[in-house]
Amino acid sequence: MRISSLALTDVRRYRDQEIELAPGLTIVRGPNESGKSTLQRAIELALTRRATSSAADLDALVPWDGDAEARPAIGLAFTYEDDDGGTHAGRLAKSFRGAKGQVRLELDGTVITDPAKAEEELAALSGVPTEGFFRSTASIRHHELAGLQRDEGALRDRLQASISGADRGTSRAKKKLDRALHELQMRGPKNPGRLKVAEDAVTDAESRLGAGEDLLARLEHDRDALVVARGRRSESETALAERRSMLEKARQAERLGSERSAANERYERYREAVVVRDEIAELERTHPSSTPLPVLRTTVERLRTVITRISTLEQMLEGEVHVSFDVPPEVRWRHLSRWSLVLVVIGIVIAAAAFGLDQAAIVELGTLPILAGGIVAAAGLVLAFVGFWRRRSDRIEKQLRDVEVDRRLRGRSDIELELRQSEAEREDLLGRTGLADPAQAEAMLEAEDKHVTAIEQRRARLSGLIANEALDSLSMRRDTAALEIEQKTAALEALGPIAKEPRARERLEVEVTDAEGTLDRARDDEANARALVEQNPVDAEEVAGLAERLAGWKDELAALRRRDQIYTRTLSEIGNAEQATMQRATRYLERRMVVDIARITEGRYRRVRVDDANLGIEVYSPERVGWVPVTELSQGTLDVVYLAARLGLVRLVTGDRRPPLILDDPFVTLDDARASRALELLRELASDFQVIYLTTSDRYDGLADQVVELAGPVAVDDHEHPEVAPA
Repeated sequence: MRISSLALTDVRRYRDQEIELAPGLTIVRGPNESGKSTLQRAIELALTRRATSSAADLDALVPWDGDAEARPAIGLAFTYEDDDGGTHAGRLAKSFRGAKGQVRLELDGTVITDPAKAEEELAALSGVPTEGFFRSTASIRHHELAGLQRDEGALRDRLQASISGADRGTSRAKKKLDRALHELQMRGPKNPGRLKVAEDAVTDAESRLGAGEDLLARLEHDRDALVVARGRRSESETALAERRSMLEKARQAERLGSERSAANERYERYREAVVVRDEIAELERTHPSSTPLPVLRTTVERLRTVITRISTLEQMLEGEVHVSFDVPPEVRWRHLSRWSLVLVVIGIVIAAAAFGLDQAAIVELGTLPILAGGIVAAAGLVLAFVGFWRRRSDRIEKQLRDVEVDRRLRGRSDIELELRQSEAEREDLLGRTGLADPAQAEAMLEAEDKHVTAIEQRRARLSGLIANEALDSLSMRRDTAALEIEQKTAALEALGPIAKEPRARERLEVEVTDAEGTLDRARDDEANARALVEQNPVDAEEVAGLAERLAGWKDELAALRRRDQIYTRTLSEIGNAEQATMQRATRYLERRMVVDIARITEGRYRRVRVDDANLGIEVYSPERVGWVPVTELSQGTLDVVYLAARLGLVRLVTGDRRPPLILDDPFVTLDDARASRALELLRELASDFQVIYLTTSDRYDGLADQVVELAGPVAVDDHEHPEVAPA
């Protein structure tokens, strides 16, 4: 993160000021009271302080000559790099007005006005989480260089978080754990700890409980019996409730099954009706003939008659017409008729004469003559019947002969005329049907007859399925029935396996009856056990309450002991983690510091070591041929060592983030040679970090990318006689 410009409004001596900064090394030079420290403080507040902060130090930034409503406002224009190495521009504006403070952070087109969210984004961009950490690492004042050891707790927390990924606040956690362990483990009689209180309570409760155990033995026995009885009663109630629930489910399943069967029957009926209706509609639409069947049948029957007549007429016209006048044959029936009449008369006469003579008693001839006369008469009747039959045959033959003669006698022109008329009628009938020949008409009639028969069959079938119901509602009724089937099926599946068990209702009704009897017996047993408990004179509630309190104290004691173990273990693990973290950090610092110190001191000190426990720093002294604490060295050398430590810490804890380094003349105690080498080091560091160097001297101007010169105050007190303030 590199600041390109800084805008200050109502910040101490800056009523409205904007300062441009270089991305590399910027020298901000000015005399005392020119506002250098104010610039450093403004950058710290802009990067780390929430806009809604109401801390008292913000009031001290208000200009002395400002009005009552004036409040500090700071603006930054900066650039930053994303994870892919791309450079982006951003702007930040903060107005510190307590709870009404406002912030506006612009990042690559995104505007953030929420104070908490803005602080998170700034911390992510700069790698500086808090104001205290910023002042302990990247914001360096010449009189605070040695503050590294003073900020040991904050640095430990930040080192732990940066290296191990843990949350910040391990130092505070250790202090809290120490206090918690002290409160737990105190053993004094006047101010005992929580462990001591719990142990005493457990001991007292155990002694009191021992005294009441003998009295409680009988009560416990009776209560055990009552508990068993209650358990059996509860189990019986549960079993009965389960059986009743299962019975209700079985009844519901039986009802749902019947309803589903009815719905399924309706569905199949309506589904089949829809199919038949659609088939009828399709058949009505696809008649083989456009002519109605009665008309077509009448036309085809007439066509058959005409074709037969044409065939007869054509046969009549074949060959020549020959007419012969044959003499009719002799009539054969007349002789038979005559002889039959003679024989009947003779037979009757013989029979009558014989009968008369016999009755007159003239001659006794017997029955023979009468019988002979009957036979003769019968023979005459037979001849009469044969004659009648021959007469009929002759008459029929005569009629046929007359017809044949009449046919042959008709004229050929009449037959041809009738034939042409018949053929014209045939063509007219074929034209009505739209067919080419009678065979097609016959096929059309047969197909249409079958088609109409199929329609009538389906209509009869449809009538049997739906009677007189409207055809338009069949699909809706079918879908309604299908939906009802799905609903009933889902309801049956929701009931579980009981819905599939046959005769489940009968079985469960028997089980419910048995469970009701078992519950009645369990209730009687419980009543008897309760009566025994109520008759027991022992104060069981007090003993039970004491036992419960003892169990509670034991649980609390066990919990406190576990807590004591956890606190002790946690404290130990935090110490181990800190030690491992500090070891890695101190080794990194040693590697980074030794290069910078050797460069600034021109090789005088080439070995550095940092204490893992307290961040104490030692260097190897060539005069002493051994290690010496840096606090025994000169102030200039001490400042060099702590400056190198600060730079190493910045590299370590900010990771891939690059906050701006703000140095308030940390080389004031260095001689010119060391100061020059130190500034060259900063010049090289400016390729990775933005460096803002605040100084009163112009000896560094030649190495700077940009020099910002601040004017000092010019106002003076022109009173001639200084007044002495009273003691």
